[in-house]
Amino acid sequence: MTWLPLLLADASPCLRWLVLRELFKLPDDNPEVRELENLRESDPLVTELLSMQQVDGAWKRGTLGAGRAGSHVHSTALGLTRLGYLGFGATFPPVQRAAEYLFAHQQTDGSWPLTVAVDGTLEQENEGIPQGYDMIPLQTVFPLRALAACGYATDPRCERAYEWLLSQRLEDGAWPTGKAQGVNGRVAGYRRLPHSLWGCRSNTTGALICLAMHPERRSSPPARRALDLLLGRETRERYAIGYEVARILGAEPAHGFLTFFARFDLGLLLWLCGQVGAGTDDPRVSELVSFIRLQQGQAGLWAYTAKPQVRRWVSFDLLRSLQSVDAASEWLTFEPPSPFAAYPKRKKRF
Repeated sequence: MTWLPLLLADASPCLRWLVLRELFKLPDDNPEVRELENLRESDPLVTELLSMQQVDGAWKRGTLGAGRAGSHVHSTALGLTRLGYLGFGATFPPVQRAAEYLFAHQQTDGSWPLTVAVDGTLEQENEGIPQGYDMIPLQTVFPLRALAACGYATDPRCERAYEWLLSQRLEDGAWPTGKAQGVNGRVAGYRRLPHSLWGCRSNTTGALICLAMHPERRSSPPARRALDLLLGRETRERYAIGYEVARILGAEPAHGFLTFFARFDLGLLLWLCGQVGAGTDDPRVSELVSFIRLQQGQAGLWAYTAKPQVRRWVSFDLLRSLQSVDAASEWLTFEPPSPFAAYPKRKKRF
């Protein structure tokens, strides 16, 4: 267990607190846990983030580093997701203000709009959003994920959002790129799912993340079916392991809309397996676990070469997910793994 002193020696009290609680399962009344609980709000990761929060609870677009401009709703969702990942919940006043800001922009059907008000002007979130779409599931995924990360998943307003999200599913269990006048949108090659005609990997991943954060819906048939489809993509992209953690923490930019989940992060897939309940009895999960364990360094940590400063966070996240997968059971697999190429070469006719 060589990673123990390296993680507990990290400068971030948030990381040390999470390691004690989630890897060692220490109770809240443990003296070390209580001490770190009092230090978490002084963590530079937290103080810097809260210094950019507005009085109404929002983070203005462009304030959370490089990435898509988007809207204040999207930027606020990113900020709230980070607070949730750091372990802050609905009792934390900044979380409460951000959550109420997001709920204030929710529509009556439970979704969040594609078109939002930015600085008093109605603007299209047009960075990465094709024109003419009436609905793209990701419009609701981003705020719902943020709220669920902070403990609001069972709030009636979030439950309406979940129902809206489920109503957008395709018959095969995936989520589409979106709809334009009732017609399914085109699925670009990099977003294709191996065993779905119209399913979009980016939208399906986002929807599954939301379901995986709900205490009951995480093990529901829609969640299991979506994970089954994602596991059908047989790729091993070493460079992307930990990308989602780095992006949540602000080390990587939050680019794109439809392209938001363009990278196939095996660390994120492993976390989804643990949340939904897919264990190593599934050969695809077993191979995924073996591949990730092979990437572990001699000191017990995983390297994230693009942003070395988050390697301890990435390592903590992978260790937590490995624990969850080891404890998972009652999982049935239906989709075989399939070799994947975003844009396969076509055979020449002559």
